[in-house]
Amino acid sequence: MTLERLGTGIGWRPEIADAVERMPGIDWVEVVAENTCPGHLPESLRRLRERGVTVVPHGVSLGLGGADRPDEDRLAALAERVAALGSPLVTEHIAFVRAGGPAMASPVLEAGHLLPVPRTRDALDVLCANVRIAQAALPVPLAVENIAALVSWPGEEMTEGQFLYDLADRTGVRLLIDVANLHTNHVNRGEDPAKALAELPVEAIAYVHVAGGFERDGVWHDSHAHPVPPAVLDILTGLASRVAPPGVLLERDENFPEPAELEGELAAIRAAVSAGGAVAGGPWEPSPPAAAPDVPGAVRQRVGLAQTAMLSSLVAGTPVPEGFDRARMGVQARALAAKRADVVAKVAPELPEILGAEYRTAFLAYAQERPMTGGYRRDALEFAGALLRAGGGSSHRRLEQWWLERAGAAPRRSLARRVLPRRG
Repeated sequence: MTLERLGTGIGWRPEIADAVERMPGIDWVEVVAENTCPGHLPESLRRLRERGVTVVPHGVSLGLGGADRPDEDRLAALAERVAALGSPLVTEHIAFVRAGGPAMASPVLEAGHLLPVPRTRDALDVLCANVRIAQAALPVPLAVENIAALVSWPGEEMTEGQFLYDLADRTGVRLLIDVANLHTNHVNRGEDPAKALAELPVEAIAYVHVAGGFERDGVWHDSHAHPVPPAVLDILTGLASRVAPPGVLLERDENFPEPAELEGELAAIRAAVSAGGAVAGGPWEPSPPAAAPDVPGAVRQRVGLAQTAMLSSLVAGTPVPEGFDRARMGVQARALAAKRADVVAKVAPELPEILGAEYRTAFLAYAQERPMTGGYRRDALEFAGALLRAGGGSSHRRLEQWWLERAGAAPRRSLARRVLPRRG
């Protein structure tokens, strides 16, 4: 089956919505699925759609690489966004984002980030089963993205290219290839981007992501907040020498530059694709999907135990599992805590305003002892509650008021007596 050609696009974000509408040569945009509400689409997206600009929802919380079957409610929400946006396809990630639960003798732990799955046969079996479940629940074709990683799993049995090839071949899923992530994995894990591209089925590519980052102390951080470096454009040209990608998209999530700079990056992306010189590939013809919709529970259990041990060491301070690079796991743990602090500050901007310069130090200290077990809004409430139980400092009264207004349906007075300490 051949998907429609998308052309050149950019990640739509509210901060650059007006600029995106005015940019010449934008054929399509991608939106973070979880940040859109089907019944209340931003006017900017409505206008783009009316002009014929394709909008593709990009999910970040499904966790297809996790040990559990995909959550039905999350799948239904993704399908609703596809319908609301009139999208020709939907995308997600080859990653796990949570682990634990009663079967793992652990609370459910949320990473708040996309974490790599081990490239093992067990993990591939679970991923293939989860992808098939998602495909059956979604009204349009699904494409899945390779992710950037700071750490490598011990005992891996396949290269990234082999893993992606088998996934696509066994399920018929399309691939969203992020060339910036290939660069990240080259710097952080010593993986050759050219080898990965040579091994994967380029005919299965739905589109390509391009983004920037930065290097610090020998570690590349896929920030989506910096210009696209030449090394990433070179990988894009290498891919485009094998197949003309149906679509290419610039991602930028923070530190947005002036529109002219974004337009310059889009021009550089077009030039990199043109330099590749390949023609469009033929239709993707994977092997017939396997009949079995699931994998044995013992396989999910093995994958789940390994992922729980890894995630627990990153967010709950448990020992680093044997075989992992301890220094690199420390870098990842600090990065997760920093991202968690940044996102909580965005979803609850009153907290840094109330706490001032103390916010970040207080939150990072809290994160060392309290792993995230729900979404970021719940995390913000639990952080504020922890501060109040510890006394709250000079900001106690304002923090208490903020907490009480958001803590749920319980009567405010009884809730305060039950949960919050009273000051003498």
